[in-house]
Amino acid sequence: MMDFPDDMTIVVVLFFVVFALNIVPAFAPPTWVTLSFVGLTVPSVNVVALAAVGATAATLGRVGLAKLSRLIVRRKFLSEQARLNVDALKQGIEGRKALTSTMFVVFALSPLPSNYLFIAYGLTSLPIMFLAVPFFIGRILSYGFWVTAASALGDRLNLDWFESSSYVGLYFVMSQLLLVPVIYGFTRVDWHAALAERSFRLLDKSH
Repeated sequence: MMDFPDDMTIVVVLFFVVFALNIVPAFAPPTWVTLSFVGLTVPSVNVVALAAVGATAATLGRVGLAKLSRLIVRRKFLSEQARLNVDALKQGIEGRKALTSTMFVVFALSPLPSNYLFIAYGLTSLPIMFLAVPFFIGRILSYGFWVTAASALGDRLNLDWFESSSYVGLYFVMSQLLLVPVIYGFTRVDWHAALAERSFRLLDKSH
């Protein structure tokens, strides 16, 4: 339970807000920023509950984004050659499940935008839950850390949230502007060569 009035209402609203932010492909505020704002404005918030709600909603939203990426982008916009190319990742990932899961957890612990990861992953034929589970684990830990850290720093340094958030906003906008070129580059890398031959090259432009 969260230790503030109307906690269930706030939990429900927060869940749907975070879910909506994570199913949007780009230019939605980072979830950790949203949760940190709640932590700063509601000092009595239960950090564990906030992190659990945020991680659950974020994971479900990102799973929805991956499924939309697979349904729309993979089926409508990728050529057969491009689909076969990104599917070359399947063998490499399935042969290194422990390492890949660990890398997903580490990524989820960071404040890096995850829309890139889920859109790219959705373009493959890999099971989405293989990414969703470690992502949830990493996010519930990272959200707890960021909310706690933001609240502690805000109290100690008397930070003005709206002034300090401008730096976060600049980083966020710049990262989102790279979304299309990054995803395009992901589909152009010859993944068979990268994994089987350990060499980097791009697909021929005719594919």
